Amino acid sequence: MAKPAKGPAVQVKAEAVAPKAPKAKIPKAPKVKTFNLHWGSGIVEEEAMITTEYHRPCLQLLKFTDGEAKGQYEVRFCFYDHRGGFQRSPMILDEKEFDAMRQALNGTPKLKKIITKLVR
Repeated sequence: MAKPAKGPAVQVKAEAVAPKAPKAKIPKAPKVKTFNLHWGSGIVEEEAMITTEYHRPCLQLLKFTDGEAKGQYEVRFCFYDHRGGFQRSPMILDEKEFDAMRQALNGTPKLKKIITKLVR
């Protein structure tokens, strides 16, 4: 027969541990692009962008929310590199890429309406 162990009595508690539920990913709000120019600052309200071999040409509808141009809209012709970095050079768009840019403009109703004024 086994002898009882000497020493302090040890109590063991059995607890049910619920497995941790995976954390739900909360969708992030789309990042609002901003700009700051000498005559005012604001947000990029609409943007039509395509990706080409060399860069990502972009047309942006700038909405001024501050400064002397507050309340106005302007169009910026610009481009980004393939890593997403804004480039401070003139945008160059190959004629072969016009169809793709036209398609991108279909998703930007205000910008498209303003741009059409260029070719009337």
